[in-house]
Amino acid sequence: MIERNKITKKVGILGIIGNIFLFVIKIIVGIIGNSRAMIADSLNSAGDVFASFMTWLGNKISCVPNDDDHNYGHGKAEYIFTMLIGISMMIVSLKLLYDSFISIVNGDKIIFSWNLIIVSIITIIVKIMLFFYSKSQYFKCHNLLIKSNMLDHRNDIFLTLLTLFSVLLSLINIYFVDGIVGIIISIWIFITGIKLYKESYDILMDQAIDKISQKKILNIIKKNKVVKRIGNIFSIPVGYKYIIIITIFVDGMMSTVESHDITNKLEQEVIQTIDKIEDVIIHVEPYE
Repeated sequence: MIERNKITKKVGILGIIGNIFLFVIKIIVGIIGNSRAMIADSLNSAGDVFASFMTWLGNKISCVPNDDDHNYGHGKAEYIFTMLIGISMMIVSLKLLYDSFISIVNGDKIIFSWNLIIVSIITIIVKIMLFFYSKSQYFKCHNLLIKSNMLDHRNDIFLTLLTLFSVLLSLINIYFVDGIVGIIISIWIFITGIKLYKESYDILMDQAIDKISQKKILNIIKKNKVVKRIGNIFSIPVGYKYIIIITIFVDGMMSTVESHDITNKLEQEVIQTIDKIEDVIIHVEPYE
């Protein structure tokens, strides 16, 4: 848990620093060059600063230990803040969509500058480094906050490539592509925001544990020959882990001490075998 929080904190801080740097150089060059795509890209970077800050803040809250009011900690803050990141993406994308459409209608033209080319190349390099770093850290701890940053960086690589393409086309007096690229950026951001929102929403609405993990749990219990039948199995997400509640049926003549000893062993085996399990509660019923 501690290592997971340290990794997420570092990803958030690096994202804030990198995106502030990119926002500043993009907005300056975009305004000077009158590039709608570059300005849209700079606002996307501003949104990325917010996303990285939400990653840092969400991680800070989610790692607060359990207390009397929050018996299983504050882990769901991870999904609440990821949802906020998704919503912010959708809001920014709608504004960019409107601005890009207006630029096409008004026939705005890019003032070509090598600064636009340089900034685009710098952005691509920085984002490639941030993407691969975030990706490597996500596979270590599967934190949804890190995933949201990783997707941001990935999108920016391709979207800045499109911006670079539109700037190069201005050399041969093709300007409308700049507005089209702004629209593409807007749509891409919106789709990414929806996906993050849905993934967070599913967890906050107590989505059941995945079928593969559920099958592993059932296999562990089935191996114990004392268990005559398995009843209901429920799962409740707490942060990035789950509480599992299962009903098992054993010989009705078995003593309370024996049945409790069996459930304790099964509970510990499930927790130790499957990393995403926070706690297991096994309810015993007499088998008829």
